[in-house]
Amino acid sequence: MQLVLYCIFLTPAVMPPIMAQISDPKIAFAYLRPACVLLTREPTVTNVETLSTQLKEVNDATLQQLQEYVLFPLRFVLKVPGPKKEKLVQAVAEAMSHVLENTCVQSWETLQGLLSELCLCLCCPTDPGKPADTSEELKLTVLRCLDALLHAAYGDIVFKLFEPIMLPGMGAAISLLLALGEKEKSRDIQAAALKCLQALTLQCDCTQEHIVPSSEERRTLGGTMASFLPGITTAVARIITGDLRKGHAVTVRAIKVWSRTVGLVLEDAQLQSGESCKAPSLELGRIGQLMVPRTQDWVKSTVEKLSSLLKKIISCTSAHQHWRVRLEMVELDDHLLARCSQSLGECVGLLLESLVGAVSDEEPRVRQRCEVALREVSHRNQTCSSSDVTGKSSSSAPTFTDVLSENLHSLATSLPRLMRTSDDQKKLFVLNVFLGYLKVLGPLVSVVLNSAAHLERISKALMQVLELDVMDVRIVEERSYAATIETNSGSKDSHNAHTQRKHFLYFTDEKIFSVLMEICRTLGYYGNIYLLSDHFLDLYQESSAYRKQAAMVLNEIVRGAAGIAVATQGQNLEGQVLGHSATKEDLKVAVVSVMEEYISLKNWHLITVSEETDRDRQDQQLLSPSRLLSISNSNVSNIETNSLQMIPSSRGSQSPSSSTSTIHQLNSNIWQLCIQLEGIACFAQALGHDFRPLLMTSLYPVLEKAGEETLLVSQAALGSMWDISKACGYPSLKELINENSDYLLNDISLNLQRLSQHPQAPRVLTVMLTHSDCSLLPLVGDIVQDVLMALDLSYDHTAALFCSVLHALMKALARWFPSSCERTGESGRSKQTTQKEVFNIRQFLLDQRKQKELAEGIGIEEDDTDDLEVPPPVECEDVEDLASPDVKAELPSHLSITKDVMERCIHLLSDPNLRVRLKILDVLEICVCVLSEKENELLPMAHRCWPALVQRLTADDPLAVLRAFRVLCTLGETCGDFLRRRVSKEILPKLSSSLARQAPISAKAGPVYTHTLAYKLQLAVMQGLGSLCQRLDLGEADLDAVCEASLPYLSCRQPIRLQEASLSVFRHLIQVDPDAFWFTLNELHCPSSYTPPHPDLQPVQLNGMGRPRDEFSDNVLKLLREEFDSVAETADQPVG
Repeated sequence: MQLVLYCIFLTPAVMPPIMAQISDPKIAFAYLRPACVLLTREPTVTNVETLSTQLKEVNDATLQQLQEYVLFPLRFVLKVPGPKKEKLVQAVAEAMSHVLENTCVQSWETLQGLLSELCLCLCCPTDPGKPADTSEELKLTVLRCLDALLHAAYGDIVFKLFEPIMLPGMGAAISLLLALGEKEKSRDIQAAALKCLQALTLQCDCTQEHIVPSSEERRTLGGTMASFLPGITTAVARIITGDLRKGHAVTVRAIKVWSRTVGLVLEDAQLQSGESCKAPSLELGRIGQLMVPRTQDWVKSTVEKLSSLLKKIISCTSAHQHWRVRLEMVELDDHLLARCSQSLGECVGLLLESLVGAVSDEEPRVRQRCEVALREVSHRNQTCSSSDVTGKSSSSAPTFTDVLSENLHSLATSLPRLMRTSDDQKKLFVLNVFLGYLKVLGPLVSVVLNSAAHLERISKALMQVLELDVMDVRIVEERSYAATIETNSGSKDSHNAHTQRKHFLYFTDEKIFSVLMEICRTLGYYGNIYLLSDHFLDLYQESSAYRKQAAMVLNEIVRGAAGIAVATQGQNLEGQVLGHSATKEDLKVAVVSVMEEYISLKNWHLITVSEETDRDRQDQQLLSPSRLLSISNSNVSNIETNSLQMIPSSRGSQSPSSSTSTIHQLNSNIWQLCIQLEGIACFAQALGHDFRPLLMTSLYPVLEKAGEETLLVSQAALGSMWDISKACGYPSLKELINENSDYLLNDISLNLQRLSQHPQAPRVLTVMLTHSDCSLLPLVGDIVQDVLMALDLSYDHTAALFCSVLHALMKALARWFPSSCERTGESGRSKQTTQKEVFNIRQFLLDQRKQKELAEGIGIEEDDTDDLEVPPPVECEDVEDLASPDVKAELPSHLSITKDVMERCIHLLSDPNLRVRLKILDVLEICVCVLSEKENELLPMAHRCWPALVQRLTADDPLAVLRAFRVLCTLGETCGDFLRRRVSKEILPKLSSSLARQAPISAKAGPVYTHTLAYKLQLAVMQGLGSLCQRLDLGEADLDAVCEASLPYLSCRQPIRLQEASLSVFRHLIQVDPDAFWFTLNELHCPSSYTPPHPDLQPVQLNGMGRPRDEFSDNVLKLLREEFDSVAETADQPVG
């Protein structure tokens, strides 16, 4: 009978899958019973699979009613004694998973039995504490079945798992799951085991619905799990800190288990209730010994052990490669701080450190979650603090603030050591932690800083961490020579492009410096500006070792107190701006005190150069020795040493350590000045328009440093000027200087009268002239006269000091009042081009015929008559002079100043100091250009300066010859015919002979020759000689001399640039006399013969015809093609 029924009910097993699921319990029972009976009799894989297939044909509600019936044969298979095939156990677990996933377990016996049976499938038969040596597929299937079981259990029965009587069974299950999570090689098994552990402790976070325990039920859970807390936290910590190859998913799951378990057992709400401390009942017998009462002593000892585990976890995960691990650590910190901040004690500091360390994480999702967590922590902290003030909170509120402040103190203590020994990544993390503490404390920072110990420790940590590396010799070597400050004065980009990056001893990453500066700004934002400024000013004055660091910190503290670059952070934490207590008046008082210290004599007038340049020697002579001593210990009175020489030999005898110390001190001074200049700019940004009254005391010193020779200092000063002008509302440096020129010029005027005390005054005037416009000229006129008077009275002592002023003055005048010097040259060249275009052969032949007749004496009388008809221009001028009153028109102020300056240049051209002569030649060149507007003023001055200029051209240092020749070319452009005879008689012969002497030398020299002064002199003369000859319209003899001197430089053996310069000379000479130089070039090398157009004409014979290609051929052909293109094209054609 049973066999017939079996056959009847077996037939539907092959029903089509599209048939609807069975919903009638009776039909479902009849359908499933044969398979269940058969499986009980014959526990095979096939029978299990048959039952599993049939189970899928029954809907969930019906399956719920038949749950225990269908589970019985499956559980029976697992209970059969003896070894079982893995495939069979796996098939049973899969079938049970289907049932449990679609039904609820309502029986405690079923839950307890299934839990025990599934655990037995996972553990070793001989050693139940170890996982069985079975396949990974089997373990994974059983773990999924176990997870389904724990999710299927009803709330009223699942809590029976946490009764004291179940402690041994729970312990075995937890130990087994921990062993699987730690020792298995499969990531899937590890993750599944940890997920089961979460579900077993009712801490699962999957998408399914879960039981939400009440406070009483949570207390029961926590009490039971307290017995397993040491084992769980230790094993899971090993999983987290273990092999990184296990993947991020396992680590994330392990962090969740660790945090949820600790949060469950040490929850503040449970421990404060008092019931958690109850002793176990005596009725439990030996099981009662397994229970752990959560007394204060137990909590304290547990937290100490958790602290060491937490340190290991944080160190391994804070810089984990995967962002999900870092995000889960933020979740751990937030979860434990929210639930266990009172009970965790010393762990709170570690949790805060981990949390604030993620505030600058590279992953946006981590940063955002961290900001939310920090905001909540800060809110809880400040809420508790405010409640404590009103007397409504428990005494635990201040403890949290104390933890924060103590952590800050501890971190500040270890910060220098960590910055010396850690890598950049660790340094950045530590500093982010430091910054995070300040953000969490918020306005309470000012309370913490009231503690002298905290303030001292934080300030000393910043002093050590921000120590600069000042051993780079390039810093002290770089010079501006006033050229840098004169370029691109209208653009701030020129300043930003050359800003030097600071180099620190203990870090190189720019991100670290940014975080340090943000720390300083945050201190200023939340702290007391008076306390901080006074404390760091004391450090500034205490030791030179701290001076630069203290200045950097002070600059950022002021910016922070003004809310610059920190307001956004404050809003992120609190949702509103908090702690910004410094008013404008507070800021102004702090700024004035700090700035007075910055620009004081001992901190502002620092030696920044080791070489004794002319200006340095001048400054040293003018300053009293007691105030500024030479670092080099050289003889200050030795001021007549040639400036091209090195420092006196007494320097050379110094030991290497002394030299190193000198460079160290010079670089330190340079950086101190740069930081102080940056500070003045920061103060201007902090005060805005309120800084304008302070310009009376601060702008003059900044302009002093803008005229410094040291490049870094001058650039820092220029950048400070730009920042000040922007902060105070000036559109550019021009407006900044013009609006404040009255008291600046007053100070300059007074200081010029006391040069021994204020040798920097000329530099201030130089900077003003460089960055202002012509509106300054009426105000500066008297100052210029003061400068010229001071120069007249002691030019031997002050010449070097005032040269830069005169040069800046003349450059400013040339910029403000453009001359026609350049325009004249351009118009002359355009006129010559036009003449070349309208040239025609007919007019040329008529002129030639007239010249021939005049040479033979024909038509002389007529020519004289024509000449008499044209009155000479001089007579006309005399008539005009007679008609006009004998009163000379007053010169414009800029021309009058130029004439006065040129008078001084004439005397200083013979100064024994080469550097002075070079600078004066530069000034003289600009004077000539400015005076070119008034020829009747320029020519007498040119006549007066000519003898000294000739000496510079013919008997001076090659550097001076170079500069003097440039002046001569400028004079040639402006004076023209006035100089023709002088140049022809006194200059050209010497220049021509010099070029001729040097030609063989440069032709044989190697590539190094192009770096010599002789080469540069040759090049400069060749580049200017052609235009000079053309402008002066020299005679044939002079042109021939120039041609003879320039011809050797057409050789291909000469350096390339000398060949190009020689080509330039010939191009200008061809413009003066094309026929003569066409003939000269063809005599040197003629590309082809010229055939006469008629037999009666004699053939053209040139010496260059038929010559083989030589060293001159290429350049000669190049000139013939460029300048005589029509001739070159018809070279092979008959002469027409």
